[in-house]
Amino acid sequence: MKYIKTLALTLALAAAPAAFAAGSMDGMDMKGMDMKPSAASQQAPQPVAAEVKKIDAKAGKVTLKHGPIENLGMSAMTMAFPVKDRASLKNFKEGETVSVTFDKVDGKPTVVDMQRR
Repeated sequence: MKYIKTLALTLALAAAPAAFAAGSMDGMDMKGMDMKPSAASQQAPQPVAAEVKKIDAKAGKVTLKHGPIENLGMSAMTMAFPVKDRASLKNFKEGETVSVTFDKVDGKPTVVDMQRR
């Protein structure tokens, strides 16, 4: 019985700071805090301007020099990406300017749509 009382007291003391922290934030000065969602938050995929640098139809990948990909939180760079529809790669050639929509497929950044500009 003594152990139960000690355990109950210990748990009550451990939970007390959390109860105070969960209080209202009314009246708190929030100036200077960055309240924007993180770059990798659940944003809808948007087309990104890119240039086709290399096409590897056999591997199903395309190397693109692209602008920022907001929905994936990626900055502008040149990188190889898997393509969701490998057959579509035959419609493009190196050096073309394209509009590309990226999303995660199986946890990897992937080209889900690519159109000529």
